[in-house]
Amino acid sequence: MLSYTGGLVLLAALLHASWNAMLHGNEDRFLSMTWMSIAIAAVSTLVILFTPLPASAAWPYIVASGIVHIVYNVTLVRSYRRNDLAQAYPIARGSSPLLVTLGAALFAHEVIRPSQVLGILMISGGIIAIALERFHVSRAGLRAALTTGATIAVYTVIDSIGVRLSGGEALAYTAWMFLFYWLMPLLFVALRGVTALWPPVRSAPVSIGSSLVGGLVSIAAYGIVIWALQSGATGTVSALRETSVVFAVLIGRVFLREAVSAKRWIACMIVAAGAVCLGL
Repeated sequence: MLSYTGGLVLLAALLHASWNAMLHGNEDRFLSMTWMSIAIAAVSTLVILFTPLPASAAWPYIVASGIVHIVYNVTLVRSYRRNDLAQAYPIARGSSPLLVTLGAALFAHEVIRPSQVLGILMISGGIIAIALERFHVSRAGLRAALTTGATIAVYTVIDSIGVRLSGGEALAYTAWMFLFYWLMPLLFVALRGVTALWPPVRSAPVSIGSSLVGGLVSIAAYGIVIWALQSGATGTVSALRETSVVFAVLIGRVFLREAVSAKRWIACMIVAAGAVCLGL
């Protein structure tokens, strides 16, 4: 029977696939990610006004995670420029449990069990199948997706350690980490200028609105994950979260009208099954 925590992490997986679909569905993904980040940072700014400070031991992890998240945002945008959602998302999310499990074993001293080894093999096989299907994924596209997966693994391991040192202040930890998202609009303005940020609010209000909603969905999704990471079961939480690859392919097919072959469905199911094995 699925635990209460497991059910919430699966909800986070659905939410995560949803905001990624919102991002991928916008033509200018850099602009969309910037407005998502503004929504996330604005909510986080309000939250820190009403929550206690995390314990001092957690602050190096908050800073490190915040910076890695900005790198993740940039690599995610690059990945979606080169691949469709049903390709980029499974590769990025499918590769991260493997790296998270290894990182948790190395830095958080978590034990890798036989079921997790099986999960690693299933995920690797599924990723290869997705990447090589009809050779649609270019070398640059594959590299971008795997880089995204690596950043996911890095911030997940950082947060799994940091939130345990926060003195039980998971909400405050999350808010202070997401405060770094104010760097995204600064980066956008530095690269494109401030005039590229504001006009779309009038010319493309639907796109900007969906980005703002996506930001709110994103902070809810990862807030659940950080809360769950307090239990210390990094591999389990990461594994359940990455079942979102199935949600992403389904959303890409239904709402973005992306073509999804039977082989890709099977490969995504293998990745999801492997992710679950990592959590057993």
